[in-house]
Amino acid sequence: MSDIKNMRNIGISAHIDSGKTTLSERMLFYTKRIHAIHEVRGKDGVGATMDSMELERERGITIASAATNVNWKGYSVNIIDTPGHVDFTIEVERSLRVLDGAVLVLCSVGGVQSQSITVDRQMKRYKVPRIAFINKCDRVGANPYRVKDQLVQKLGHNAVLMQIPIGLEDKLEGVVDLVSMKAIYFDGPSGEELREEAIPAHLQDEAMAKREELLDAVSMFSDELMEAMLEDQVSEELIMDAVRAGTLSQELTPVFMGSAYKNKGIQPLMDGVIQYLPNPTQVQNIALDLDQDEKEIVLESDPSKPTVALAFKLEDGQYGQLTYIRIYQGTLKKGDELYNVRSRKRFKVGRLIKMHADSMEDISQAYCGDIAALFAVDCASGDTFTAGSMNLSMTSMYVPNPVISLAIKAKDKNAQGNMAKALNRFSKEDPTFRTYVDPESSQTIIQGMGELHLEVYVERMKREYRAEVEVGQPQVAYREAISRRADFNYTHKKQTGGSGQYARVAGYIEPLESDEENYVFENSIKGGVIPTEYIPSCDKGFQAALEKGTLIGFPIVGIKASINDGQYHPVDSSDMAFQTAAIGAFREAYRRADPVIMEPIMKVSVEGPTEFQGNVFATINQRRGMIVSALEEGAFCIVEAEVPLSEMFGYSTNLRSLTQGKAEFTMEFLKYGKVPQSISEELIRAYEQKRRDEAGK
Repeated sequence: MSDIKNMRNIGISAHIDSGKTTLSERMLFYTKRIHAIHEVRGKDGVGATMDSMELERERGITIASAATNVNWKGYSVNIIDTPGHVDFTIEVERSLRVLDGAVLVLCSVGGVQSQSITVDRQMKRYKVPRIAFINKCDRVGANPYRVKDQLVQKLGHNAVLMQIPIGLEDKLEGVVDLVSMKAIYFDGPSGEELREEAIPAHLQDEAMAKREELLDAVSMFSDELMEAMLEDQVSEELIMDAVRAGTLSQELTPVFMGSAYKNKGIQPLMDGVIQYLPNPTQVQNIALDLDQDEKEIVLESDPSKPTVALAFKLEDGQYGQLTYIRIYQGTLKKGDELYNVRSRKRFKVGRLIKMHADSMEDISQAYCGDIAALFAVDCASGDTFTAGSMNLSMTSMYVPNPVISLAIKAKDKNAQGNMAKALNRFSKEDPTFRTYVDPESSQTIIQGMGELHLEVYVERMKREYRAEVEVGQPQVAYREAISRRADFNYTHKKQTGGSGQYARVAGYIEPLESDEENYVFENSIKGGVIPTEYIPSCDKGFQAALEKGTLIGFPIVGIKASINDGQYHPVDSSDMAFQTAAIGAFREAYRRADPVIMEPIMKVSVEGPTEFQGNVFATINQRRGMIVSALEEGAFCIVEAEVPLSEMFGYSTNLRSLTQGKAEFTMEFLKYGKVPQSISEELIRAYEQKRRDEAGK
């Protein structure tokens, strides 16, 4: 095995369209992993290596994270290219969970954008050290200095420039390395030949000033460097050691720059990955000992220790389920037996492979620190595998709640079976994609992180499973309720020859004061006018009546039903008679209790730049929403609101257009609220028309 200290596990994360996949493609080319560069929206019909899914190449976006392994100057580097679109945020979560370091890519024109903030928050959640790469310095309006300042102001980073550009926009020629104080140019057809020269005269003063800033910032992490600065004995090695110490402690963010598209600045960035990001032994990985009340155990990056690995991503490949794993401790060989801690099942390792986008290489063994993949293992995303001698579990990743729902329906029987297979696979692969059958509407509902997220899955159903489906809005789960007390005195009497049915119940229904309960039954019968054995029958009858209201056919909530009088017949009374009497009594009183329609109200949280706060307020007001609070944090604000669910369809698309894609939102159910009169009348008319249509069939 290669020395674990010569290994790096890194992720490439950024806001959408910052050039992550283009950067990954250049890294593959310069490490000789591929022999030709293909563009993300390539006219050659090939597309970027790391965008292996047909949909990714068509849309020019990354949908699923892709893993590869490269060698750079004797170091083995596992790279995961992650999506930048907020809809595919789980791909970033699951990647950062298993990575030791990351490259945060920023656009030199767009700077720190909404998804930059999201991925930075994710990196902090998993304590991932990072270096920044300011890309697209060849673009009109490029300003890497402004972006570096935004890293400080918007993300709170202690960002320090490792380079300055030689020219900008169409005059970008190369970079000045502030550690070696040399100018680096990128020659050859694809920038593969590095040429070092003296710093151009017009940049000498700026380079000296920026180097002083660099030394001031990094000397805080090295006493030796501080002493060397006093004695004017600063060496490149001392600077690099100090930068590494600051980066590993996550108290410093080294900033590199260039243009991936124009093949400038990539090799020095790769050197930065090796020099400043941690190897697996420099990261603390913790497992929970399930035999000792989840006591925290620090895992050791030691190949001789018992194996511990985490399944962090599942894919359905041509040979069955592919399980990506990160090995935290020990060694894994073909034929080894592993234990799945969650399912308590043992399995044998058949094929062990290394991934390169969608192609794979068989390997005989993998070591701690490695990212590898297994075939045909029955497991779920987030499962821990051990050698069997320890009952340990790795902490799982954070899974955000879905924010949008769609109803889907198969066009025919054949599509129905294929749709079920697709839904089963997608929900197993992606924890943010959920599916269920709504018991009220019998609709199949899919839930996800945004309209694009669900659109991609619907398209994959059609392409990969030949499941032709129709998509529509899910039915809103309305409720009915009463607004005042109403008394009842109802007799159920039926004579059918032989023993008949008889039961009388009297009492009242009224609205419950508390939102916490949906139904309360009160028994105030005295003197045995209704025998004790029939009291539960009355309760059952009321509950049955609540299942479907008479206004629009939805369940009734917030009811207290009280019985205080009644009558029975020694022969004709029965359990069924009292259930039927309670149903009749409820319906009789319900009409007099001023029934109303209730709708689900969602707690909506919108986060984005303060400059768009007015647009956010306006769109919430247009959707019958109520602003609860608005909190400004620097250039960003968080708006909390209460909005009816029926008004939230299409909101993610609306919000993106109003905020140039820089804001995002989450929502969760809060409570039920009364529907306005005009909408209530519309719903009642639609329900009555539906009943007439069904009766006429």
